[in-house]
Amino acid sequence: MSSRNRHPQHAPPPHREPPLKSRAPPHQHPHPHPPPPLLHPPHLLHRPSPSAAPAPDTALAERAIAQHAEIQALLLDNQRLAATHVALNQELSASKKDLARLSEASVRVKAEGDAKVREVFDRSLALEAELRSVDAARAELAQVRANVSMLRLEREEMAAKLQGVNGEVKRARAEFQSRAPAINAEIGAVLHEIQRGRAAIEYEKKIRGDNLEHSLAMQKTMKALAHEIEKLRAELANAEKRARAAATVPTAAANTGVVHSGASGNPDVGFEGTSYVDPYSFHKGQGGADVDPNKESGTILHSSNDTQQNHLHR
Repeated sequence: MSSRNRHPQHAPPPHREPPLKSRAPPHQHPHPHPPPPLLHPPHLLHRPSPSAAPAPDTALAERAIAQHAEIQALLLDNQRLAATHVALNQELSASKKDLARLSEASVRVKAEGDAKVREVFDRSLALEAELRSVDAARAELAQVRANVSMLRLEREEMAAKLQGVNGEVKRARAEFQSRAPAINAEIGAVLHEIQRGRAAIEYEKKIRGDNLEHSLAMQKTMKALAHEIEKLRAELANAEKRARAAATVPTAAANTGVVHSGASGNPDVGFEGTSYVDPYSFHKGQGGADVDPNKESGTILHSSNDTQQNHLHR
């Protein structure tokens, strides 16, 4: 491809068309076919014949043909180089694979050798440890034999002590069997006392709950009584006010009737005024003081009886 620069490219004259361009690059056409010789280029066939001499056009056509032949040769060289490059790449990849396999095999062989060496070394260490353990076992065996002799003596002493303990256990069992009824009676009495205590506690809890309920009921009753007393006091005050008003209104109405009858000479006018004012005020007083004294006294007596019953229950 570098041979293109060997022939400098000259610009064509202004009255001529540009020269023929090269073919497509080799990567687009891997197997180009050689074109037919360009005896008559296209720009010469479709251009009107100039009045100048045809010698320069022939030289330009020959030059274009020579350049095209050179380009074709370069394309063939490029294809051969590409094929060689592909083959070399394949050989390189195969060599890399072989090298990788060889390296893996060498690593595996080295690992196997290291494992064998490590195994032999571990065996030697294990043998040394076993030898040391054998020596230690011999020393321990001598110590164990001495301990066995000592333990035999201790066993004889413990057997004598065991006989004494067995005698004490027999005496303790006999004593326990003699005292067992009394102990069982004491345990039964204690359990009975515990049950009585539990029953007393439960009864006390129940009494406290009942007392709490009665105290709450008594508080509610006292609040209701206080409310009723306040209500009765208010109604009593209203009744007194209405009674006073009812007592004062008939007198004023009678005086007013006398005055009207004396002035006009018709006694019916005063009677109508008295009957209008007196019943209205009287019924108003009765409607505002609508209280049953028997009901009030019954409520107070019932509340006092409930209070006395609560105190007696406590």
